Amino acid sequence: MLGATPHDGTVTFLFTDVEGSTKLWEAYPDVMRGSVARHDELIRVAIEAEGGQVFKTIGDAFCAAFATAPEALAAGLAGQLAITAEAWPEETPIKVRMALHAGAVEFRDSDYFGQPLNRTARLLAVGHGGQTLVSRVAYDLCRDNTPGSITFRELGEHRLKDLGRMETIFQLIHPNLPKDFPALRSLNSSELANNLPQQITSLIGREKEVEQVKKLVVANHLVTLTGSGGCGKTRLSVQVAADMLDSEGDGVWLVELASLTDPALVVQAAANVLGVKEEPGKAINQTLLEWLKRKRLLIVLDNCEHLLEECAKLADAIIRSCPDVRILASSREALGISGEQSYRVPSLETPHPKQTYTIERLSQYASAQLFLDRARMARPDFEITNANAPALVSLCHHLDGIPLAIELAAARVRALSVEEINDRLHDRFRFLTGGSRTALPRQQTLRALIDWSYDLLSDKEKILLRRLSVFSGGWTLEAAEAVCSDPDGHDHVEVFDVLDMLGSLVDKNLVVTEVENGRTRYRLLETVRQYARDRLSESGESAVCRNRHLSHFVGMAEEAQPHLRSVEPEWIGRLEIEHDNLRTALDRSLERDDANEGLRLAVAIWRFWWARGHFLEGHRWMSGLLAAKPSNPPSKIRAKALGVAGYLARQRGDYPAARLLIEESLAAMRELGDQSDLTFSLQALATTAHEQGDFDSARVAIEESLAIERQLGNQRGIAHSLMLLGVVFQGQSEYLASKAAYEESLAIHKKLGNQWLLASLLTNFGQLSWLQGDYASAQAQQAESLAIFKELGLRRGMAAAMCGLGLAVHSQGDSGSARELVKESLAIFHELADGWGIAMSLEVVASLAASVEGSEFAARVWGAAERLREVIGSPRPPNELSGYCREVESARAALGADATFDRAWQEGRALTADGACEFALQWRAPRAQAC
Repeated sequence: MLGATPHDGTVTFLFTDVEGSTKLWEAYPDVMRGSVARHDELIRVAIEAEGGQVFKTIGDAFCAAFATAPEALAAGLAGQLAITAEAWPEETPIKVRMALHAGAVEFRDSDYFGQPLNRTARLLAVGHGGQTLVSRVAYDLCRDNTPGSITFRELGEHRLKDLGRMETIFQLIHPNLPKDFPALRSLNSSELANNLPQQITSLIGREKEVEQVKKLVVANHLVTLTGSGGCGKTRLSVQVAADMLDSEGDGVWLVELASLTDPALVVQAAANVLGVKEEPGKAINQTLLEWLKRKRLLIVLDNCEHLLEECAKLADAIIRSCPDVRILASSREALGISGEQSYRVPSLETPHPKQTYTIERLSQYASAQLFLDRARMARPDFEITNANAPALVSLCHHLDGIPLAIELAAARVRALSVEEINDRLHDRFRFLTGGSRTALPRQQTLRALIDWSYDLLSDKEKILLRRLSVFSGGWTLEAAEAVCSDPDGHDHVEVFDVLDMLGSLVDKNLVVTEVENGRTRYRLLETVRQYARDRLSESGESAVCRNRHLSHFVGMAEEAQPHLRSVEPEWIGRLEIEHDNLRTALDRSLERDDANEGLRLAVAIWRFWWARGHFLEGHRWMSGLLAAKPSNPPSKIRAKALGVAGYLARQRGDYPAARLLIEESLAAMRELGDQSDLTFSLQALATTAHEQGDFDSARVAIEESLAIERQLGNQRGIAHSLMLLGVVFQGQSEYLASKAAYEESLAIHKKLGNQWLLASLLTNFGQLSWLQGDYASAQAQQAESLAIFKELGLRRGMAAAMCGLGLAVHSQGDSGSARELVKESLAIFHELADGWGIAMSLEVVASLAASVEGSEFAARVWGAAERLREVIGSPRPPNELSGYCREVESARAALGADATFDRAWQEGRALTADGACEFALQWRAPRAQAC
């Protein structure tokens, strides 16, 4: 323990511990006893020789305080040199990691308190045995006062597990110490897989809760943090997850549910975070569970309360079937399933209003620490004084220690004194005074606080805040102006009012701003959004505002539609950012008496769903909208929607459903006599029939489409139909006709400048060139196609071009490049859950592998591809069958053992699509044979 003279003010801390000591104790307890005793002696001598004071030891870990940073650095160096020079037993080589950091702290009860200690511990945790790490603050304090033998190596900025600001870390370098170590185990490290967000504020007063929850998570498969809104469930769960990164081999993953309104998207949200893609013919929850069975990870399900039933189902399925997966959920109430361990997140400790506190004593309470920290963010010169301390005591008590309530109150120090804030709380919330306050529900307490913030607003600001609640996932200024202004209405909110009022709400910390790519985006904290939404409902404006929201995003979608025909990356990105708002708008359409506007929106953005691989979600929206009974429907948009739904079903590999929907669309189009959109459905039918192996139907459909486009003089449509006709000719081995169609299409595409269609045509042209033995042309065409798809960011097109390019370079003798191209193609198709593309890539992998190495591997991959084609109902085109059969028989003969080949083939057929991809992606270059 610390002696009688603690260091005050800014203190430099040196923390040390022994790397891997737990395992060494378990393996060699007798030897470790002597080794650790010697270690303790060396470290203590080094610390005390430089005037340091050991104020805490935990096992073999030392926590020491120094008056100056150079003294701490000298102690660390001396300790490392002594440890390195010691002749340790072979069984227990002692390696010590060290960390130095400095900051202002408080000393009480024979211990130090303050954020710098947590920071030092987090810094220590990222290092390795034998390594001494120095924070930016400590480095600045000692860099100009160090011996010449010491230098520093800057290791860059790192996110530490306290999730606060980034830390620039330096490593102590000395000639007699090791200098090369593995990468730091910070949140930047690829070894610590996670998607945890960096926090802009520190976590205060939750040390005990973090440790308690960590123990519960270790002991239980499902832990749910419960408590009132604003009590800090999310922040606590994220910190616990960060602390547990080292123990979860496959990482920790945060699934944020606050912006979701549709329970059906819960599983999809989890799958998106984990990178699990839907598989043709299989429900996404089944695919997710099968993937998780092989993993050891922690999933954080955040904000479950509004999606409780769906979250409960998902959690129950995971904990029952995935033994090494743990879930940490946050919700205002428990999920209510077997095996769940709930943990109520308490409020922060508060001072008692009937007692008198000194500044030092008051600062021991976490609620007061939090207020001080957040107040200084709003006003850097803010201090607790003897004058305002009593008001702060009353304020913390009245707010019941709820973190969000305290943070909102602290933000007001920009305009009000602590005394004025406390007076307003007392006047506004009579029920918070006296003993009766403790009996009130916490939700009412939080609502009361936001009521107070709300009452501080002007009438127009209140109107704007209410109306902003209709947005999901944020909004732009333009969207707020369109949806929230109402110049002709009763409240007269003019468009030009919105910017100033929005800025005022930002200043009052009710609206959060984020700047991305030079554009400002706004959002509400979820608790504030829910409050504002209730107020909107009470005002009677909810239906009107939600309708304006729907109309705005229908307009945005239709503005995007012509740009999506060329798959322009800028517009794809804009729709991705607004995806939650688009979902909310579609929800609103389904709630109304008709779904016409929803159909308009969905038809306008379907290419966005396609480009981003949201086939399942797009198909689900389309199905729901088409099932709704529209009143006086615009039949043209419904007919187009049927075709789009079929196209998306085809992308998912559901060919029977796709065919029915497209044929229904065609019937409706013919009845309407709509020639312009009839060609879209004809092209969709041709593509679907082609992939089903129905070349006759494909040819009839595409020839009709081409005739209509020629009649209309639609050059883009002519070029597209010609390309598809060339594909059909190619599949039937009519190569001359295919080439003529491609050449005519190419001439038009180059004039139109539609890069997406040009890239698609080049991919197909490259395949034809390869089939005809013109490998150089095939390589050039596929390379050009790949370059365009990369520019557009279209991964499906990239995958197809890579596959074709792989074949072309292989045919010219470059097997190594071919292997890597085809593997990357397969990886992308697998990521997109594109069954047709997976099957094609698997076949190419097998073909290339059979020509350069053992046929047993190829047989297994061919078998997997064969089974996948059967599942999705997409046979190989006729023109490929003879070559395919020759390759298979050649590989069988080369193996010289039919039984071995057939066994491998059947093993491949038994693989799932995921299993087949995982196996095929293990293909490596064959080892060189010895001469």
